[in-house]
Amino acid sequence: MNIPNLITLGRVILVPVVFWLLVSGQTQLAFFAFVLAGVSDAVDGFIAKRFGLATELGAYLDPLADKLLIVSIFVALGVLDALPSWLVIAVVSRDILIVLGVMLAWLLDHPVRIAPLVVSKANTVAQIVLAATVLADDGFGLGLETPRIALVWIAGVLTIASLAAYLRAWLRHMSG
Repeated sequence: MNIPNLITLGRVILVPVVFWLLVSGQTQLAFFAFVLAGVSDAVDGFIAKRFGLATELGAYLDPLADKLLIVSIFVALGVLDALPSWLVIAVVSRDILIVLGVMLAWLLDHPVRIAPLVVSKANTVAQIVLAATVLADDGFGLGLETPRIALVWIAGVLTIASLAAYLRAWLRHMSG
């Protein structure tokens, strides 16, 4: 356990806080907590790389913390009707299917190493930008309806494209 991993654990602890802030109508505070989580992600990565403190735990914990935060925000925003349910279902289902694919490959004694694909990185960026835009718009009344609609569709297309790319890679791996 080192400083970057402690910062990442702090981000994991922020997940239920952000979720609660959202569902209790405190969108401005949720926005600031989301920004804090983003800053902490950058800080823990910088410290780990700069000072040679990268660990195997951090390699698993960091993306898990990011996914927990995004999925919980999307679920909360879906419950609040701030995001369309089809997008929330697509985002959550994609992540569940990826985890199930990794687990199934492991159970079949054919473990797969999931490396982020370019489309997956673009998908993550789109989801983060969408979440930040919705949180800022709802929290501060910025009038961002048109960008929100565009971002919903961009995130939706990239989520489906990312799932398709991972499914294709998984099928190739499993077929030998």
